[in-house]
Amino acid sequence: MSSAPTTSDAPAGPAPDAEAAVTAPGTTRAGVVIAVLVVSAFVMILNETILSVALKDLTVDLGVSTTTVQWLTSGFLLTMAVVIPTTGFLLERFTPRQVFLASLTLFSLGTLISALAPGFPVLLVGRVVQACGTAVMIPLLMTSIMRLVPPERRGSTMGTITIVIAVAPAIGPTIGGAILASLSWRWMFWIVLPLAVAALVLGAVLMRLDSETRSVPLDLLSVLLSAIGFGGILYGFSTLGESGGSGLPPWVPIVVGAVALVLFVWRQLRLQRRDAALLDLRPFTHRQFVVALVLFALLFMSLLGAAAILLPLFLQTVLGQDTFWTGLAVLPGGLVLGLLGRPVGALYDRVGARPLVIPGAIMMAVALWLFTLLGAGSPLGAVVGIHVVLMAGLGLMMTPLMTEGLSTLPGALYSHGSAILATLQQVAGAFGTAAFVTISAIASVTVGATPDAQGLRVGFMAAGVVGVLAVIVSLFLGGKPQPVADRSAEVGEPLAAPPGPAPVDDASDHTGPVDVRPSRTSSAEGPAGVRVRGQVDLAGPGEAVVTLVDEHGAQHGRAGTRGGRYELVLPTSGAWLLVVSAPGHAPTAARLVAEPGITELTHDATLPVATPPASGPSATPREPQPAAGS
Repeated sequence: MSSAPTTSDAPAGPAPDAEAAVTAPGTTRAGVVIAVLVVSAFVMILNETILSVALKDLTVDLGVSTTTVQWLTSGFLLTMAVVIPTTGFLLERFTPRQVFLASLTLFSLGTLISALAPGFPVLLVGRVVQACGTAVMIPLLMTSIMRLVPPERRGSTMGTITIVIAVAPAIGPTIGGAILASLSWRWMFWIVLPLAVAALVLGAVLMRLDSETRSVPLDLLSVLLSAIGFGGILYGFSTLGESGGSGLPPWVPIVVGAVALVLFVWRQLRLQRRDAALLDLRPFTHRQFVVALVLFALLFMSLLGAAAILLPLFLQTVLGQDTFWTGLAVLPGGLVLGLLGRPVGALYDRVGARPLVIPGAIMMAVALWLFTLLGAGSPLGAVVGIHVVLMAGLGLMMTPLMTEGLSTLPGALYSHGSAILATLQQVAGAFGTAAFVTISAIASVTVGATPDAQGLRVGFMAAGVVGVLAVIVSLFLGGKPQPVADRSAEVGEPLAAPPGPAPVDDASDHTGPVDVRPSRTSSAEGPAGVRVRGQVDLAGPGEAVVTLVDEHGAQHGRAGTRGGRYELVLPTSGAWLLVVSAPGHAPTAARLVAEPGITELTHDATLPVATPPASGPSATPREPQPAAGS
């Protein structure tokens, strides 16, 4: 069994023509794989919010309160948050096709259970099974995009993914309202079931993304800790809105969950030292990834907690609209969010994230506070207009944040970065749902199954605070990464070698073979020659220096990293040595070969923390020889 990495853009050794066709970025077969994943994920993620307009009906039919029935949504999201961290293990242990088929099978089974559910407990079980299948699909989709799509087209492609991740839950209430206008809530599942089965059959025929797998252990204790941690905090917070009862005080599960999450993080940090973590936390060492992650969490708190849950409750409880008109009222906003996906992605490819995210965060905050001004006499058109502004703001934020967050990571961390992003997305959505509904229930003047106008106004105020936080955090987002200028243009400048031996191959902390991806798509900008760019991942804080050396040991260029990124230019084709060093880290070197006709190479590296050098003559580095006269 091979232990090679699963990245498809750097296969080790010859590969069959069919496999090459699948893994080559931009090919028709790669497009087919992505299309299958997008269609399947759309059907699955649609179920996150399809029940939101039915919450009022379900409280009556199932005989439970709003704070209980909302677990059909927040429980769905929480289950995804628990399962998603295991996808790093699943994508290494099994092929993408196996993961895909298992995902659709679980989702179809959960849909069938929900459709046949005699009461709330069985319906919740069906939703949990649905979520187990959906959770695996999101990281599979995002990781496949990062591996199959060239960097210069990732923004526009991520715009398509926005349709899946954002528009599907945004139009869920519309579809749910149309169904409830003439059918019972069970038909929400009966209509989705044949779509899920069709996607399963389609994937079984077309999903042929081959990759190497390796035997990796699944740390069950980490899975248990994450389940207790996320589940305890969300359950404890949701019970704050329950009146009466003789259960545990809400602070007990909250404290237990917080302790479990601390232990989960501690265990992951220990396990990742031997490359065995359930969820590798090294992406958190990248500042831009962390900023994008926090903004993404605040965004989904607003999207799922306020727009998908509070707003339908407001339309039905305060304005007295039925489920059909409630669904129609949120449709324009969902369409705006979908239409913005690809244009915003293409714009990100040109201007970066900051010019898009900051205006989007401001629009989100303004819209959420405008909702607090609405009351029983507000016209429906005002509600629709504010919702459109909210969705437009989210549309400006979502694609840039997804692309920016993952693009700052080296290729070896794509799967873990996408798993972290998807996990926090679901946790934030579940937390926003539980928090806003609970706050609305506590603040309500009248005691009933659903919050009243006063309670919903306070709930929107809480969402408005989240919007203000998003505006503040967006100011920390970096601008469009610019190439670092070559600071040593003089050819033949002698290189002071970094301490310690410089291996010929990349010694990048278990990241596999040297990841060098040639591209024959030249750019009209920049100097002539072969452009080399990539990401340097440091085990500790700081920035790295990347030095270009010829075969005679003479330096031809040097560049510092900015946000981990670097760019250099090879004067000519041929063989070159790329040396990467940073204070407190062990240096690495890789031999790059630029064949004639190649205009661009990509090389990522990871530097481990340096160990104390051995004493004696062997610890003294050999001085490179000058190029002239060699």
